[in-house]
Parts: sequence; structure tokens; C-alpha cells
Amino acid sequence: MKKLFRYPIIFLCLFGCLAGNAQFVPKNGCEVKNGRICFQLDRRWTAVQRKDVSVLFSLDSTLIANALAEMPIKTNDSIDWKTEKLNDNIIELSKPVGSGSTAYHQNDVMMVDENWFHAPPFNIPEIPPIPGVKDVFFFDQSVNYGLNNFMQENVFRYKDGMATFFLPGYSNTKQVYLSGSFNNWSTMQMPMQKTDTGWLLSLKLEPGKHLYKFITDGIWIHDLLNNLKENDGNNGYNSVVYCYNYCFRLKGFPDARKVIVSGSFNGWNKKRLKMYRAQDSWMLPIYLREGTHAYKFIVDKQWMVDPDNKHIRPDGSGQYNSFLGIGDTVVFRLRGFTSAEKVALAGDFNAWNPGELFMDKTPVGWELPYALGAGNYEYKFIVDGMWIPDPDNPLTRGTGEFQNSIFTNKPNHSFLLKGFADAQRVIVTGSFNGWQTDNYLMVKKEGAWMYALFLKPGKYTYKFIVDGNWILDPANDQWDDNAEGTGNSVLWIE
Repeated sequence: MKKLFRYPIIFLCLFGCLAGNAQFVPKNGCEVKNGRICFQLDRRWTAVQRKDVSVLFSLDSTLIANALAEMPIKTNDSIDWKTEKLNDNIIELSKPVGSGSTAYHQNDVMMVDENWFHAPPFNIPEIPPIPGVKDVFFFDQSVNYGLNNFMQENVFRYKDGMATFFLPGYSNTKQVYLSGSFNNWSTMQMPMQKTDTGWLLSLKLEPGKHLYKFITDGIWIHDLLNNLKENDGNNGYNSVVYCYNYCFRLKGFPDARKVIVSGSFNGWNKKRLKMYRAQDSWMLPIYLREGTHAYKFIVDKQWMVDPDNKHIRPDGSGQYNSFLGIGDTVVFRLRGFTSAEKVALAGDFNAWNPGELFMDKTPVGWELPYALGAGNYEYKFIVDGMWIPDPDNPLTRGTGEFQNSIFTNKPNHSFLLKGFADAQRVIVTGSFNGWQTDNYLMVKKEGAWMYALFLKPGKYTYKFIVDGNWILDPANDQWDDNAEGTGNSVLWIE
């Protein structure tokens, strides 16, 4: 028996979606003529504009680049791609109607064999990574932790940094691609390998949260055996998978009925993270973001620290928590204050708890090693009860008693403003910090103003504030309009 499934389709109405970017899209955009879907590409587009068109029309970025360069179109599928030069700037890229990887929307009907929905668990063959598939790295700092929720566990596997995706069934499908956040949603980069029971692909992924879909003969589908999904912003869903990097383990307690792990990463929820019994231990594999995490076990409603973890700290209320660190360690140092009796560190990375992170005394001051993930953080020292910013850090936010020191771990973008030698105060602000005007005070170096930040992948708008005057980035010709009509500079982080 066959079932009908309806999927949203992006096709003839695609050009209407580009209203906000019409200034750089050729007049015809996307049209059907002589039995072919035709896309008009413009050599004058910037990299940002090419990216917008690539995402909107579901065209592989390499395909666009080759077409604009008038290079031969070679793909891993059998689609009859053709190019035609319309003038010095416009290249028409086309393919037959009904072929390829254009995303489909609401009125398309896909025939799916119902039998495989109820099939028993599938065996994933042991195979090495498919030749030609490059290692892919993507780290998502936006979630504290994650657990997978597959209907059948063996449709996804992660071991030793290698992720194996398995799509069971689809025996009559000619080609399946894997597309996701880890390959910038490429439509042709990752062809899956056909097996007796489905389609398979192994690739190297960093621990973290990843979004993905399958493309089956040009039809985009989320993973129907994966209960975790997010709205894709296009009337559909992306499947969500976590690559684990830690396993909680509590030895003993064979007679316990229920064991739960709870910590700072999940708001100390007492019910959510149930551990399972495995031989002589209770276990829970999980993804945890980089950084330092406080936690405890709850054994039949009794809270306890981890007996196998020597790293415990006070929780600020007379009890203790176990601690673990993932990723690189940063050493916070406070010079001087050698006569102080007690110095603590507090910041947004530990919810500003003043009774938790007590520093170690050294001959020249105080220090504390602390694991932190990539990000932008605020902090202070507490010297015998007195809160002070870091005297050796010129980067601050706020004033007076509300002044905090700012620290960026693993910055991936540097804002640069040249000139303005006589300026007294220059700030960079934007969508990345809610357009705040009291932090990210830029530092003057070698005749220019600079500030380095960590920014997650995505699009940002920003401006500089020079002695109270808001200005666009004079070195960036990419900008968006705003409500005031003055425009905002645009930044893309890959």
C-alpha cells in the first residue's frame, strides 16, 4: 500500500520571496521555459548575495560559482545542468523540470512505501567514511546539553568522532543526499551510499548540535525516525541530532529504583535526565557544551555528589556540588591583594554565585583555572566581600559599582575601524548584544580601533558609536535598512 505525503514547495513563487533583496536579483530570477527551470545568476553579486540566493533557491554554492565562471558543470547526480551567457554579467543556469534538488513546498505529492515505516530495527553495516566526503566540523554553542530521541537507536551512531546516518528503505530511489548545518546545507556535497536495507553515510563531526535533512531524488524530507525536530522557517522541519562528548557514570547502587543526574546545565531539573542501569553502574551518555558544569546525582530522591569525582566546590548555601570541565581551561588571575583572606571569582558563567569559585593564593596574587567554551563573558573578583572589576583588564561594561570586566574566549571576528584618531570613546554594538551602548568599548591600536568577539554562525547587523555618533562601517559595503532610515552594516559569520 502507498501513502500520500504532502510537502511544501519552493518553485515558481521563489522570486516573490526575494522582495527584501530585489536590488541584486536579476529581473527574471527563476522561471520555467521550454521544459526547463531557469535561474539567472549575476556576476556582480557579492559573496553575501550569492549565499542568500544559494539558500533561497536551494542551489549548491559550488554550482553557482562554476556557472558564473562558465566552467563545466559536474555533479554527483545525473541532472542535465546547462549554462547560457545572456550578457556580460548575467548567466542562466537551467535544468529539466522535475529533476534536481530544488526544495519542494505545499502542493507536491510524494509516494512512499508504507511497509518500511513498520519494519524491525535495521543493521547498519560497518563501513569506513565514503571516499570524497571531507571531514566536517561544526560546533553549536547555543545549547547547554542535548539527548537524542530516535525511534530506532541504530539509525544514527556516533563513535570516535565519526557520525553514521542511516535512512532505511527508499529502495526505488535513485539518489539520496545528506544536507545540514554541518555542510552549509549543500545539496550535492554528501551523496549517501545505497545498501540492501537503505542509505548510509559516515562523516566526521564535532560534538554538538546538528540540524539535517535527507534529499531523496530532489525531495527534501526530515528524518521520520527522529523525534527531535525544529521548524525550518519554510513550513517544514529540520531533524536535530546531538553528537555526544561525555558520559555520566555512578558505580554501585544495584538496588536503586531510579537514578537521575541534575546540574547547572539543565537548571537543576530533578526529573528530566534519567540514567539507565548498565552492569555495575548507572550511566547516561550526553552532549554537554564546552565549559564548567556543576552537578549531583539523585538516587531514589536522595541528592549526592559524585563519589568518583574529587572536584567538589561549595554551592553557596552550605552544601557541595561536583564539577566537571569540558574544553580548554582559562586561568583567571588577580595580581596583588596578598593580604586578603579570601578571594572569589563570579561571572555570568556561574550565574554570579559569590560563594562557589574561591581562588588559590599565589606569591604574587590569586588565580583560578576554569574551563570555558568559546564566548563573551562578564566577571568580577570578590576580595574579602568587596566586588571589584579586573584591574588588569581594560575591557569593561557599565560604570561605577555596576562596572564588569569583559573577557572573550576564542574570538573568531575582529571589528576594525580605521581613522578617528582624535576620538575619545568608540563602541561597537549590534544584534549580537541587543544594541547595548555600554559595553564593547573598542581599543585603539596602531591608528585603528579594534575589538575581538566570539560570534556564532549567522547574520549580524552592527554599527560603531564614535563619541556618541552612530556610523556605518566605512570599510563594509554590505548594509540593511533600518527603522530610522540610517542603515546597519551587515556581517556574516560562516
